[in-house]
Amino acid sequence: MAESTKKATLNIDGTTYELPIYSPTAGPDVIDIRKLYADAGVFTYDPGFTSTASCDSTITYIDGGKGELLHRGYPIDQLAGKSHYLEVCFLLLYGYLPTAAELEKFEITVTRHTMVHEQMHYFFRGFRRDSHPMATMVGVVGAMSAFYHDSTDVNDAWHREVAAIRLIAKLPTIAAMAYKYSIGQPFVYPRNDLDYAANFLHMCFSVPAEEYNVNPIVARAMDRIFILHADHEQNASTSTVRLASSSGANPFACIAAGIACLWGPAHGGANQACLEMLREIGTVDRIPEFIARAKDKNDPFRLMGFGHRVYKNTDPRAKVLKQSADEVLELLGVDDNPLLQVAKELEHVALNDPYFIEKKLFPNVDFYSGIILEAIGFPTSMFTPIFALSRTVGWISQWKEMIADPQMKIGRPRQLYLGETSRDYVDIENR
Repeated sequence: MAESTKKATLNIDGTTYELPIYSPTAGPDVIDIRKLYADAGVFTYDPGFTSTASCDSTITYIDGGKGELLHRGYPIDQLAGKSHYLEVCFLLLYGYLPTAAELEKFEITVTRHTMVHEQMHYFFRGFRRDSHPMATMVGVVGAMSAFYHDSTDVNDAWHREVAAIRLIAKLPTIAAMAYKYSIGQPFVYPRNDLDYAANFLHMCFSVPAEEYNVNPIVARAMDRIFILHADHEQNASTSTVRLASSSGANPFACIAAGIACLWGPAHGGANQACLEMLREIGTVDRIPEFIARAKDKNDPFRLMGFGHRVYKNTDPRAKVLKQSADEVLELLGVDDNPLLQVAKELEHVALNDPYFIEKKLFPNVDFYSGIILEAIGFPTSMFTPIFALSRTVGWISQWKEMIADPQMKIGRPRQLYLGETSRDYVDIENR
């Protein structure tokens, strides 16, 4: 960390304390309060940690006001337009864009680790058939530490590297197996002759009875969804992975914790909520009714998939994914799918309505990813598992960065205690 050149002054009951201020390469300055409790005997109060930097990082930067998302300094639109998912994985993991030889070696390594231990197949059968795929994924990913003992020592650099490759390689296989299990179809093994996105689609939609050919437009759209969800700074699930990691937990347990957090509807379920909203609207002729409700301050209804908590202008990921959505919908057609007809008309209305333009309520990445996944044929129950497998590389990159940080400490948030003070125990006969 760079030396502090500025100070903040805090006055408490007549006593003045100086707090160092650090300036990042991008974003607002941060006030260092690490010694505040030791020096002044007070904590800060920040529910949700929305004004607290819990770490320093070199991986991802977001400027919500500008609508900017950078991975290792590279704009997301350039990565999604010119790169592919495994190259972005390399960038996030190692900090630079690989040479052709480095990328080929990395792709081969990941591809040759896509199979899971055969005994893990039996683990799936312990779940009910109607289990949500996310429930299955949390259990199976957590159980990986029982199968891959040779990559659980977080203090060993080689163990960390092997665990990273295994998680990136096997999460698509596990997600596809969770899907196949939920619909009662046999598991499909990965194929080394297919790229990352095409392999995932093949494992999800092929059956032993006939050949399944992955359309390159669909595979490219899937790859972009992976890229656009790869990392998103210190969000809830990433912070969960970091907090679990701070205890020294093995990487598989930490990623399982991240998946569990992502399962929450306020985090990873936004594109599923968007599709459920489209189903609620039902037909194109009902769109004006729901637009009016969205504008009514007294109506609790909100349009899902429009606007973003972080991006106050446009979601940079949405601009990229809109192109893929248009390509997929043109390829697969929307004429016979009322839900996709509603999506296209709702997009048109929102992009041209002065109310939405003024409030910058533009379609976000969840809107476009939802309609793409619907068009491809995924049920909404698979939307969050796909998000999870996409985000795995971000979680692992953050995990590796944290483990290597000499400033790492076990996470221990404080509290503002408002409960009872000390009182004596009363025997039960006297209560």
